[in-house]
Amino acid sequence: MAHVKAPPSWLVLLIKLPVEPSRHRVAVWRELRRIGALSLGQGLWAVPDVPAFADGLARACKLTNQAGGQTVTLRASGREPEDAERLQSMFTAARSEDWAEFLADCGTFEQELAKEIRTGKFTLAELEEEEQSLERLRRWHRDLTARDVFGAPEAAEAGARLKQCAAACEDYAERVFDALHGTPR
Repeated sequence: MAHVKAPPSWLVLLIKLPVEPSRHRVAVWRELRRIGALSLGQGLWAVPDVPAFADGLARACKLTNQAGGQTVTLRASGREPEDAERLQSMFTAARSEDWAEFLADCGTFEQELAKEIRTGKFTLAELEEEEQSLERLRRWHRDLTARDVFGAPEAAEAGARLKQCAAACEDYAERVFDALHGTPR
């Protein structure tokens, strides 16, 4: 996980888009949310000035320009040290919310596996579906880790929960194998 030691400078993105059609605003909003940009107000976003955000910002700017909008990107550090600390705190709080959602999805995944075991649903189709869900969790974890540059407190728990999910899926895979091949458990 990449951690930033000194208070970083920030990239502040000002976006102005035509009111209609709204799909352009939604597309830009989705891209900025996907990369973890911090919304500071209507059309105003911030991210730490680190390479992890460069591609996403470029995509958001391209989407804005294609929609006939305008972007202005500013480098900022805050007038007072408290300003940078406040931005970092707001950014980390947003990552904590992301991690909380990830942890909830891990719980849902584990509950789904437990239900399949309880009901004895040991099919290859179900195993494939569960493996796809685990892969989605892995991708999500990778994405969250990349943008959690300050290390939200929930990150460590999320890593441990992902390992638990992988172990639970492996256990389920063994049960499916045993069921399909008549191997007693």
